[in-house]
Amino acid sequence: MTSRIISVFGATGLQGGAVVDALLKDGTFVPRAISRDPDSEASKKLKARGVEVVKGDPLDRTGLVSVLQGSEAIFAVTVPVFFYPNMEGKGELVQGKNIVDAAKEVGVKFFIWSSLPSIAKISGGKYKNVVHYDEKEAVREYLESSGLTHASLLLPGFLEGLHSRPLMKKTDNGYEIAFPILKPTDLESFVWVSRDVPAAALALLKNYTDPTKQINGKTYPIVNTTISGAKLAELAGKALGAEVTFTTLPPMGLPPMDEMVRATISPSHLGVLTQTQLLAHAEYSGLYTSTPVPNPDLVALGMEFSTVEEFLEIELKAKFRQ
Repeated sequence: MTSRIISVFGATGLQGGAVVDALLKDGTFVPRAISRDPDSEASKKLKARGVEVVKGDPLDRTGLVSVLQGSEAIFAVTVPVFFYPNMEGKGELVQGKNIVDAAKEVGVKFFIWSSLPSIAKISGGKYKNVVHYDEKEAVREYLESSGLTHASLLLPGFLEGLHSRPLMKKTDNGYEIAFPILKPTDLESFVWVSRDVPAAALALLKNYTDPTKQINGKTYPIVNTTISGAKLAELAGKALGAEVTFTTLPPMGLPPMDEMVRATISPSHLGVLTQTQLLAHAEYSGLYTSTPVPNPDLVALGMEFSTVEEFLEIELKAKFRQ
């Protein structure tokens, strides 16, 4: 029986790594990890688990054609490059287009793109520097024009950021959650990446061949919760059995990140907005607050969402009680 190979970009990172884990556990498909450095420690750990790891660079379209041969589907994610020097002309748009072109050339049947909405478009040009959002949307549009059967996942804030960035730190009296710009009552949407991104990817992979599911070309926001900073601190405190406070930090001084925060928060008194209001007032909508929680389109595909309470009880507690 021919293996159903899913090539995973970003397999040594948070999203791709979680997808590889889910594919291994589920067993329906066989993951192929695409890595810029197959000899890295993260790649070696994947190999030790029996995962095929192949060298592939999204900036090398010709090389991608070789490594994607035999893939039924692709899960692709790229990372922002504005943090790094000497990346002019090598950003996510270039990388994403190369992946799409190579996938089409080798005959990939289904393409999952980890995307974001264009803040420049949604804000009517008010925010012009959120390049990592705008380029991901441009890749999504390119993917749509390619003719490949595809779907896109839209991700809000990462709950893992509480411990990985870290946005939450120990204090003398307990813990503090600190976000730049976000006020205690502002609403922000979040996803538990390592649980819900792979769950969504598996739901799409298992259903994309059924035309009645109408998956092709759709975008699927993945939202576990839309919550205020103060409420998030309150729930974290309950999980940890400690005092957790919320603090607003000043802007970071990095336009792509500062504009991202300003455009994705929602003042709590505005509540959930209509799609028309969403398009007109990105800074008031949180971008994802018009999406019901859990997303009924993904639930209809058999996806079981986690909750923010589960994240705090399982992952945050483990990280801060070590």
